[in-house]
Amino acid sequence: MDSNTQSISIIGTVGVPARYGGFETLAHYLVDNLSEQNDLTVYCSKPHYKEEERVSHWKKAKLVYLPLKANGIQSIPYDIISIFHALIHTQQLIILGVSGCICLPFVRLISRKKITINIDGLEWKRDKWSKPIKKFLKFSESLAVRYADNIVADNAVIQQYVLEEYGVKCALIEYGADHVKASKLVKADYEQKFPFLKKDYAFKVCRIEPENNVHVILKAFSELPNRTLAIVGNWTNSDYGNSLLQEFKDCDNIHLLDPIYDQEMLNLLRSNCSLYVHGHSAGGTNPSLVEAMYLGLPILAFNVAYNQKTTEGLALYFDNEIDLIDKLQVLEKRQLEGLGVEMKSIAERRYLWNIIAQKYSGLLSKSELSLELAPVEYMTE
Repeated sequence: MDSNTQSISIIGTVGVPARYGGFETLAHYLVDNLSEQNDLTVYCSKPHYKEEERVSHWKKAKLVYLPLKANGIQSIPYDIISIFHALIHTQQLIILGVSGCICLPFVRLISRKKITINIDGLEWKRDKWSKPIKKFLKFSESLAVRYADNIVADNAVIQQYVLEEYGVKCALIEYGADHVKASKLVKADYEQKFPFLKKDYAFKVCRIEPENNVHVILKAFSELPNRTLAIVGNWTNSDYGNSLLQEFKDCDNIHLLDPIYDQEMLNLLRSNCSLYVHGHSAGGTNPSLVEAMYLGLPILAFNVAYNQKTTEGLALYFDNEIDLIDKLQVLEKRQLEGLGVEMKSIAERRYLWNIIAQKYSGLLSKSELSLELAPVEYMTE
């Protein structure tokens, strides 16, 4: 290894190549952009990859597989084991999420290796967690902020929260979106696959969770039979999703699609919609939102500070089911086209992977990276 090369571990994802969620996509493109200059190791969840898919290296990054799931309760030992293994084998650690940060006080007894932590959204606030899990996640977050060398927030609202809650400044590094590509329709797409593609339709892709306001969006569209909605999600993974599936599966204007991990298929569905509806109310800068922006889609987002900050206050916003119905009824094609141009312009300025990777590289190499707080406008209660 060259004397200028850093050995860096990326911890807390399902693995690479990405095919699951936001952190996996982040790890994917950090490897893409940083592996030429650094010796990277990515920790991967063995249950998520078939035996023939478990390669030892990907794009020059070494892959280490652990026999645990990277999500749910198993994410805690998964991250902890990854952290201690990485302390032995690499010089620096990038930890995505706070699940395993409960071990950091012990880590600091034996090591002063540089640790950078992306704390994600405020996971402990999510309604899906029980009170004990919420307390655990909040405690892990506090330990992450206390014991890390660098804290990364993906949204200026979270950056402000860290300062107010812990008195600590952190770096603002969002997500890239330039991996998504527009896809033109061909006749077979709407004749054989998705007939609704012939119409003007709204689109959404997300985990089917209450914080994503899927129920609000479905109820609004069910009241507007002339408005078509296609929504992709994991409907059968929870009681919440199953109940919505049963309630709305027979609505002629609503198409409930199972999870789609094929990027080309997802690009086809997203890039040909006339409106992207984003219902997320928790978290920070959501990857699916910036991807929709990069595709130049008009955005109608749930009215919270995270979404306002991501879209610079220039998208359309809704507060509840009635407000969403009202907004959908008055939208005009010309207004939507102009809005799409605005969203594309923001994404091309802020949400590019080379920019994101450079910011991480700045933290890792100790070069100057401004940690000053960006002003958090558009704040709402």
